[in-house]
Amino acid sequence: QVQLVESGGGLVQAGGSLRLSCAASGRTFSNYVMGWFRQAPGKERDVVAVVAANSGWTYYEDSVKGRFTISRDNTKNTVSLQMNSLKPEDTAVYYCAAKMGPYNYYKSTDYAYWGQGTQVTVSS
Repeated sequence: QVQLVESGGGLVQAGGSLRLSCAASGRTFSNYVMGWFRQAPGKERDVVAVVAANSGWTYYEDSVKGRFTISRDNTKNTVSLQMNSLKPEDTAVYYCAAKMGPYNYYKSTDYAYWGQGTQVTVSS
C-alpha cells in the first residue's frame, strides 16, 4: 500500500502561481511512477503531468507545457507540481497518483494509488 496526501491547492487569480505537493508513505516511493491528474466538474479525470520512478523522464499534457513543472524527491518521498501562468481553465480538483511500471502512464485506470485531491480555483 502507498498512502498519498496532497497539499497546496487554493484560489488564485489568472496569471498567478501555485505549488502542489504530494507526500507519500508506505512502500518504496522510488519504485513508482508518479502522476498528477485533474478533474473539473462534469469532466473526466485527465493526466496533467507524469514523472518516472528514477530516470527523470517527464510527460506533460499539451495545455500545460511550458507552464507546469513536475518534480520528485525520492529522499523525501514527495512529488510536486509547480503551476505558473494559471488560467481559469486550470480550475479543477488535482490528484496525485502512483503506479508501478512505465506503460500507460497517461491512463488514470493504470494508477493503483490516489490521494484525496486538492482544489485549485483560478479566477479570471
